[in-house]
Amino acid sequence: MSGFNTSLLHDGVDDYPNGATLVPIYQSSAFKHESAEELERIFDNKAMGFSYTRINNPTIEAFEKRITKLEKGFSSVACSSGMAAIFNSIANIVRQGDEVVASCGLYGGTVELFEDLESFGITVKYVADNKPECFEELITDKTRVVFAETIGNPKLDVTDIKAVADVAHAHGIPLIVDNTVSTPYLIQPITLGADVVVNSSSKYINGSSDAISGILTFNGKFKFDKEKYPGLKPYLKFGPMAYIIKLRNGLFRNTGGCLSPQNAFLNNLGLETLGLRMERHCSNAYGLARYLDTFEGITVNYPGLESSPYHEVADKQFTKGYGAIITFRVGSKERAFKIINALKIPNIVSNIGDTKTLVIHPASTIALHLSGKDKEASGVYDDLIRVSVGIEDIDDLKEDFSAALESTDNE
Repeated sequence: MSGFNTSLLHDGVDDYPNGATLVPIYQSSAFKHESAEELERIFDNKAMGFSYTRINNPTIEAFEKRITKLEKGFSSVACSSGMAAIFNSIANIVRQGDEVVASCGLYGGTVELFEDLESFGITVKYVADNKPECFEELITDKTRVVFAETIGNPKLDVTDIKAVADVAHAHGIPLIVDNTVSTPYLIQPITLGADVVVNSSSKYINGSSDAISGILTFNGKFKFDKEKYPGLKPYLKFGPMAYIIKLRNGLFRNTGGCLSPQNAFLNNLGLETLGLRMERHCSNAYGLARYLDTFEGITVNYPGLESSPYHEVADKQFTKGYGAIITFRVGSKERAFKIINALKIPNIVSNIGDTKTLVIHPASTIALHLSGKDKEASGVYDDLIRVSVGIEDIDDLKEDFSAALESTDNE
């Protein structure tokens, strides 16, 4: 099936018991078996099956299969949050003394996670700009992962995935891409060379802000060198499943960062309207960005605007829109707060991807604990406002933002 929405609704969907049209919620912590031998084979990776929800569960597996299809991947592992997915994707293949080369402009929570990795002897280096040559400059014989976001949050810089993948692969290193802001509706990074794709499925995939979750998807193609990645050596006999089996049999299982069946069900439910919602999200964001760009005294940042330094890359990679996040600078923190407080439609919420428009001041929230240098690298300034554009009527959003801006013009 070629159409996004048709594939979304039908690909990767199994026949469910009793004619159910949605996967049931298997709210069970463990699963019984007919014999001790059967359970032994499952634990020994010699047979498929379910034993304990911390390891896997039918509801969760249904979600993993659907995301795998959407991301054009080979296999997925669903986690308790987007941060858990990022941690698992990287920690599965690095060890003390290794290095990670990461894009600039990363989400503040990811930067803080990478700071935590330092206590395990893992160093993260950030490129000065998301250009392929900048990644090349930082790669050494200790580099084991290249990490980037499709669209940075909140910097809104756009990574040239194919070009960066080519750089990483020239050194025998996998590229991990966080696709949360774009979602597989806008782009499927694996088709451009990414080896692992991470989504914070709490956001657009879920769509209603009613479940925290994350998921990572492996392409099944990257060939891990056993000398460079000694932790994977015992698992290479599993071929394209090596990365996933190592993760499920080690870090993921042992740290307990599993998704709950209830949240997996909510994600499966939200996933069915992802295409429709993203179409409206992106259309509204483009319209609102162009409208805000007509106001004097503010600077609008959105990849869909020709003024964006990332517009050319975005135009090359995206065919259905430019994402649903806008940022704009208004001159001072005080004015930013006044504008946020004057808005009537948006909710002041530190999240993205809801059906409703959300607005925050990043410097005092998601980037509060970053250093001044890290804030600047992430595109965070004291006068910056971030808007996660929802699916409301665009004329109502324009009117609301216009009133809020005009009410602070003379202050």
